[in-house]
Amino acid sequence: MDKPTLPKTKRGQARRAQILDAAEQVIGARGFSAASIADITRGAETALGTFYIYFASKEELFRELVQEMGHATRAQVAGAIAKAPDRLSAERAGLEAFLRFVAARPALYRIVEEARFADPEAYQDYFSGFAEGYATGLREAEARGEVSPGNAEVRAWALMGMAKALGDRFVLWDDAPDIEHVVAEAHRMICRGLAP
Repeated sequence: MDKPTLPKTKRGQARRAQILDAAEQVIGARGFSAASIADITRGAETALGTFYIYFASKEELFRELVQEMGHATRAQVAGAIAKAPDRLSAERAGLEAFLRFVAARPALYRIVEEARFADPEAYQDYFSGFAEGYATGLREAEARGEVSPGNAEVRAWALMGMAKALGDRFVLWDDAPDIEHVVAEAHRMICRGLAP
């Protein structure tokens, strides 16, 4: 995948960001297939032809939105876990940061889900990139004695799957999600497992 050429002027950067913001809302609400470039530029309050100054196609724009979700999520989680005293505390902080991100940007979260069908390569890259960093963190925590020995890759995918499912059920499906309660219950299970 070629990296898109970014505008050099502040005005161009602002216009491109405006198109991305509109696309996040339009595609997040209508879906990739139903959202047209005209819908996106209308939402961005810009001319249809302006779209093609910044993006070669709707597919390129969509891929960038999926990448944006990856970058933004990782930044949010990394910031939340940076001051955690140990890995189990980091798990709690990271899960809460992720669920709050989903609550703040549900359209972007839906776009990543749609990528499974609209752009499978971007979907796989999103999750694989996240899992790679996650597994590294778990291996380092195991080496420090903060978590029990185990397969870091399997654990990373299991924890990511749990976070994703919790985001679906308790953030997207609820009108007033109780994120603190969900995080507390999930964290208890992460720390203690299901054994009595």
